[in-house]
Amino acid sequence: MTYPSPINVILIGMPGAGKSTVGVQLAKYLGQDFIDTDILIQTQQEKQLQEILDSEGHLALRQIEEETLLGIQSKNSLISTGGSAVYSEKAMHHLKSLGIIVYLEVSLDVLKQRVTDEDSRGIARSKGQTFDDIYQERTPLYKQYADIIYNNNQNIDIAQLITTIEHFATGKER
Repeated sequence: MTYPSPINVILIGMPGAGKSTVGVQLAKYLGQDFIDTDILIQTQQEKQLQEILDSEGHLALRQIEEETLLGIQSKNSLISTGGSAVYSEKAMHHLKSLGIIVYLEVSLDVLKQRVTDEDSRGIARSKGQTFDDIYQERTPLYKQYADIIYNNNQNIDIAQLITTIEHFATGKER
């Protein structure tokens, strides 16, 4: 696969995996622009994610998310996606064409410690679906689309992650 130059880094993972937190740090170290697709959606829709879920439902939010992801044409950016991005095969293929996809893998136990605002966080899920359910449902999808799987159960080592990304990128056709 040929990547745009300079390359984008795309973070995927569950809510609470650290996509936004790690993304800001990584973007700074890599000299990249930082794009948080949840913030893009909220800006474009002029609503919080939870408001969209409450008024339009989880499928509408996923559709809005897909359209937002398909509209990204950035270069030299760190893109932090919403946790439900992996439900759109079309959007994930688009993101893969833009750069390297890094799955921030975190155990369910650690996620539950981090995510204390589950009911107001704007997590796109079906009625009755628990956090455990979406973890089980999404984990195989994250792994399917990831170029790199990086464990983020503890404080992330940014230098190590950058080295991993650089090794992956240089092993690819440019």
